[in-house]
Amino acid sequence: MSGPLLLALALIAVYWLARVGRAARLSLRPAQAWWGVPGLALLLLAPLLDLPALFGVGAALLLLSEFAPAAFVPAPAELPGRWAQAGWPLVGVVLGAGLLTALPPAPVAGQGALLPLAASLLLAGAAGLLGALLTPPLHRRAPLGFQVRWNRTVTPEWPDLSVTVTEQGAYLKNVSGRALRLAGWSPAGLNAWYRVRGPGGTPLLELRSGQEALLPVTAQDSGVRVWYAPLRADEAHLFRADWTPPARAESRVLN
Repeated sequence: MSGPLLLALALIAVYWLARVGRAARLSLRPAQAWWGVPGLALLLLAPLLDLPALFGVGAALLLLSEFAPAAFVPAPAELPGRWAQAGWPLVGVVLGAGLLTALPPAPVAGQGALLPLAASLLLAGAAGLLGALLTPPLHRRAPLGFQVRWNRTVTPEWPDLSVTVTEQGAYLKNVSGRALRLAGWSPAGLNAWYRVRGPGGTPLLELRSGQEALLPVTAQDSGVRVWYAPLRADEAHLFRADWTPPARAESRVLN
């Protein structure tokens, strides 16, 4: 096996682990992203067994782990302690490292699969450790209150919410893939404060992934401001959405 191929596979593994660690900080866990582990193993196994077809299958699994819609899913609301989570991943790292050090320097017939197996154990164990150590702990916090309206807020680079304006009002949808704690909302340009409510009028303290709320905007309103916070974060976030009021739709100018 050539050195450049090993270097390329090592860089792919480091990139995959960095992606897992970045997702863990957002309280996301690998789902279909786990296909990256057997994908890398097949890329490593193909030259050892001289089976080029395995290389294509491994590359396909890597693409699936990268671009699958459900590559990462929200972490469970209730998780055991960090060391309890790290138990099995630590076993995988130890077994993988032990198997890797026990391999002979020169390849031996019948041992072609041991190197990919050791690499898979190390990669999966390291990913599990990253998830256990980097996923923020969930503390049952008090509901967000009116003080959030005046505190410092964060506007995410990618919106956690989307809004659809209809005749009934503005439908607010959680598109972040994780649960969000709701504080309140206000029509744009008004010094107001309203509780976020569901389509049935029930006040919502939390908006699950994919769940919708109804903001009763009027035909004169030109936008909304929503204050919220991720389930595992302390700092408040602000969502801004603006549009041309339906009452002035005829005067809209398209550039």
